[in-house]
Amino acid sequence: MEAVLTRKEQIEKTATALFKSKGYAATSMRDLANALGIEAASIYSHIRSKEEILQRVCFKMADEFFDALDAAESMESTATVRLQRAIAAHVQVLTQNTEASAVFLHEWRHLSEPLHSNFLALRDKYEARFREIIHEGIQRGEFTVPDEKFAVLTILSALNWIHTWYKPEGKMTPTEIAENLSEMLLNGLRS
Repeated sequence: MEAVLTRKEQIEKTATALFKSKGYAATSMRDLANALGIEAASIYSHIRSKEEILQRVCFKMADEFFDALDAAESMESTATVRLQRAIAAHVQVLTQNTEASAVFLHEWRHLSEPLHSNFLALRDKYEARFREIIHEGIQRGEFTVPDEKFAVLTILSALNWIHTWYKPEGKMTPTEIAENLSEMLLNGLRS
């Protein structure tokens, strides 16, 4: 049974779909009201602004990525296994809601200050966690990587396009996607 969404949740879900398809800048409050079948003025009884929706989507997704990464790193293991888990966690978050993932990955640029800087700081912190895993793998002789930052950006770049092609009814499950990508990406890092 599908959960009944509150009006605020309906607004956020519909706005997220519009932000993905049209882009944040090209989506108006009138577009949102039309998609919801309500008057534009009535939206403001549920939200303050279009940016509030963008903020909620971006920072909720950031929380999901960090929670998944925390869980992936919670068990002691080799850097290789931790990186595999981190990749799988990232894939799981991306595939749970591809519309929100697309907004998170591409529309954050429209956040105003200080939200923009806060978002960038979270992104840097997240990437640093991946760099720590790779650094540890280099120290233990598991990986041969000339540049840790480049390795992380390559991994995340490969993963962050999943939202453009993933289909829940597709040939591979998120777990299979994560396993295949982990295998391909880690083969390039191994000593």
